[in-house]
Amino acid sequence: MGKYQERQSLAGRVAVVTGGAGILGAECAEALTDSGASVAVVDISIERALETADNLSQKYDLPVVGFQCDVSQKDSVNEMVSQVEQSLGPIDVLHNNAASKSASLENFFEPLETFSLETWRQVMAVNVEGMFLVAQAVGVKMAERGRGSIIQTASIYGSTMGPDQRIYEGSEYEGRAINTPPVYSASKAGVHGLTLYLATYWARAGVRVNTLTPGGISSGQNGVFNDRYSNRVPMGRMAQAHEVASGMLFLASDSASYVTGQNLFIDGGLSAW
Repeated sequence: MGKYQERQSLAGRVAVVTGGAGILGAECAEALTDSGASVAVVDISIERALETADNLSQKYDLPVVGFQCDVSQKDSVNEMVSQVEQSLGPIDVLHNNAASKSASLENFFEPLETFSLETWRQVMAVNVEGMFLVAQAVGVKMAERGRGSIIQTASIYGSTMGPDQRIYEGSEYEGRAINTPPVYSASKAGVHGLTLYLATYWARAGVRVNTLTPGGISSGQNGVFNDRYSNRVPMGRMAQAHEVASGMLFLASDSASYVTGQNLFIDGGLSAW
C-alpha cells in the first residue's frame, strides 16, 4: 500500500455513525466499513440498527454492531458510548449524523405561520442538543487519548442559503407534500456553529471537528421536486448518498490530518451561484 493510500485507510479504527440506519447514515456506515473500520451503527430504532449492522458485517466480514440511542437524552448517549467502547474499543471517528423530523411528519411540514413551538423543540432536541451531547461524550474521550475525528452533518439550508420556496410547489416525498420548515434551517445552522467551537476547543488535544454539508440527496422525491431542485444546481442533478459518504471518508481519515473547523460542501456547486 502506498503512503497516500495508507493515509486514506481506516483499518484498525473504530467509528460511530449516529442516525446510522438512515439513507445517508447507512451509506456512511458502509463507507467506513469498506475502508477497514469497525463500525457502530447507532439509531433510535434498534431493529433498523441491527439490520443495517448485520448486512454490513456479512458483506465485509468486519465487526459492525448495532446500538440503540436517543441522542436527545444524556443518559442514553453515555450508555451508548460505554457499550460501543466495551464492544469495539476506543472510538477514533464519530459521524455525528442523527437528525429528527419530530414525532409527527404532519406537524413537521406545517407552514411557518402555524408551525408549533412543541415541534420546534422536538427537532432542536435532536438536531442541536443531541449533536452536542454525542460530541461531548465522545470528544472528551478522544481528547484524553490525543486523537480523533468528528464529522457533523449539516445542510445547505443552514449554511449559505434559505430554501427556495418555489421548489416545493407540487413537490412530494414518498407521496407526501413537503417543504423545508424554519426549524430545519435554524438547527442545521447551529451544527456548524458547534463545529467551530469544538474544533478550536479540542485542536491542541488532537481532535479534529468538521462539518459535512450535503445538498439534496436523491431518495424518494417525486419528479417535480427532482426537476426543480436539479435546475438550480450547476451540475444539473441531485446528489447520490455515496458521493456524500466519500467526502465524509476524507474528513475521517489521516488525509485530512490538518483540516479542522471546516465546512465541506457536497452540493454539485449549488452554493457557488
